[in-house]
Amino acid sequence: MPGIKGPSEYSREPPRHPSLVINSKQPFNAEPPRSALVTSYVTPVDFFYKRNHGPIPVVDDIERYSVSLNGLIETPKELTMRDIRSLPKYSVAATLQCAGNRRTAMSKVKTVKGVGWGISAIGNAVWGGAKLADVLELVGIPKFTAATKSGGKHVEFVSIDKCKEENGGPYKASIPLFQATNPDADVLLAYEMNGEVSVIGARSVKWLDSINILANECQGFFMQKDYKMFPPSVNWDNIDWSTRRPQMDFPVQSAICSLEDLTIMKQPGKVRVSGYAVSGGGRGIERVDVSMDGGKTWVEATRYQKPGISYVSDDTNSDKWAWVLFEATVDVPHSVEIVAKAVDSAANVQPESVQEIWNLRGVLNTSWHRVQLRVGHSNL
Repeated sequence: MPGIKGPSEYSREPPRHPSLVINSKQPFNAEPPRSALVTSYVTPVDFFYKRNHGPIPVVDDIERYSVSLNGLIETPKELTMRDIRSLPKYSVAATLQCAGNRRTAMSKVKTVKGVGWGISAIGNAVWGGAKLADVLELVGIPKFTAATKSGGKHVEFVSIDKCKEENGGPYKASIPLFQATNPDADVLLAYEMNGEVSVIGARSVKWLDSINILANECQGFFMQKDYKMFPPSVNWDNIDWSTRRPQMDFPVQSAICSLEDLTIMKQPGKVRVSGYAVSGGGRGIERVDVSMDGGKTWVEATRYQKPGISYVSDDTNSDKWAWVLFEATVDVPHSVEIVAKAVDSAANVQPESVQEIWNLRGVLNTSWHRVQLRVGHSNL
C-alpha cells in the first residue's frame, strides 16, 4: 500500500509511556496502571492499552495512504485519505475493550490460553472519521442494506500488519453488512483518536488495507478459531470451533480502579472506591453497586461521564458507546473485601463468580470485581 512500510523495513518501536505494564514484548501488548483509567473520562493516547497481534507497520506518508473496496459490489474502488476526509466527519466517544480483559483472574481458577491482562485492557476515546455507511455508498451500497445485489452480506476488514496465527497473513475480521450500512450504529472508518491522526478500522482492525464485501463472514483465524466463548466443560481435547459464533458484543462489565487487588491501610477510615462500568450494544449503565462485606450488603455508587453533568442511561445526551465512571466513599472499620458489580439498561447483571463463566480462552471475564483492603496488620 502506498505510504506504508512494513516491519521488515523498519525496526523502530513507537514511544510508549514508562508506566505501562508490559504483558508481551513481541508482539507488544501492554496496559496502563489501573489508577490512570479513572483520572479522566477520555483516556489519553499514552494510557490507552496496546493490543497487537504482530509487528507494527509504519505509516510514512498519510497523504499517500489508501484503502481498497472490493468483493461483491459493482464498482470496486480505491479510496485515498482525501476521499475519506471529503465525507462528513463524525466524532463518537466509544470504549474499546480487549476480549481478554481481566484474564489473569480467570487463570487463577484454571489456566487459560492468551495474553495475561489485568483490568486495564480497556479505554475510552473520542474517535473521529467518516461513517462506514457513507463510505459504502461510494461503491453503490445504500444505507440500511442487508445484502448487495451480488449477495454480499458481510463487510470484511483486512489489515496491513501480519500475524503468526494467519500463517504470516494479515489480521482480518468482519461485521454484518446491515450493521455497517446503518448510520445509527456509528461504525466509523476512523482516522483520528482524541483529535490526533490515527489509522484504524471497524472491529479494531488497525492499519486498514482493504474492505471486502463477502457472502459469508470472514474466515480468518480470529473470527473462526478465537474470540469465542465456550462453556467450562469444553477443553482443548473436545473443542469444536464451529459450534460457536464469533463474539461481536460485550456483556456488562465493571472494575475497581482506585484500589489494587490487595491494598493496605495503616488505620481505619474513609476510602474512595472508583472505577469504570460499560456494556455492549449501546446499552447504558443503570446502576453500579459496591459492597464492603464481600457481597452480603450493597450501596449504590454515583455514576458520571462528564464532570458536573448527571448521567442517565437512556438520555440522548449520554454517550451510548462509552463507559461510565463510578464513585463511592465508604467507611472502612477493619479489613474487608470490596466488591463492585454493574447493571445495564436491559437489567443484565455481572455474574457473581469467575467459575461459572470460566472458558479455555479466558475471554469475557465479567464476574464481580473483588479487591482486598487490609487495615493495619489484621487478616481478612
